[in-house]
Amino acid sequence: MRWKRRAAARPDEILDAALDVFIETGFDAARMDDIAARAGISKAGVYLYFDSKEALLRALISREISPIAAQLTAIAEAGAADPEATLRLMATAAIERLSDQRFFAVPRLIIAISGRFPDIADFYRTEIVETAMAALAKLVTAGIDKGAFRPVDPVLTVRAIIGPVMFAALWRHVLRGDLDIPPAKVIEGQVDLLLNGLKP
Repeated sequence: MRWKRRAAARPDEILDAALDVFIETGFDAARMDDIAARAGISKAGVYLYFDSKEALLRALISREISPIAAQLTAIAEAGAADPEATLRLMATAAIERLSDQRFFAVPRLIIAISGRFPDIADFYRTEIVETAMAALAKLVTAGIDKGAFRPVDPVLTVRAIIGPVMFAALWRHVLRGDLDIPPAKVIEGQVDLLLNGLKP
């Protein structure tokens, strides 16, 4: 039973090790040998579960980021009756997660390698970004239908929502700006401007 529990946990242990190595060395410099050593297994053991670094990164996207996109979709669907409050909740939840340096490590990796690995960038866009954007667009549309928001282009509005959230994360983790300002306070001001612009 102990061996079975250990085997079942092995993929997560490998992914934890891979994320540590990717953060420390970058994706290009990371070696499967280093990941195996960090996970405490042989390189052959890593290959039993993941056949490449690209496969590891895809699995990290699915494990670390996909649940958040699914959560945002569920919040949007459940909160259609109060689009304004739901929009605030979604923006706050997103920035709180993106403020976590380890969580943001995966999106940061995607940004860094997107030019060399367009298939991974495409995977991230379709699995994560487009899912979240579709949920937000439905929420904006619901707000328009209820008269809570003025008639706007939902797609363009979604980009106006996501842009400040992503910039706040980049500002914090990449550009190292204003690290003493709570992310929730930053996004509160941005969401307030957006919602006032949406009101009839």
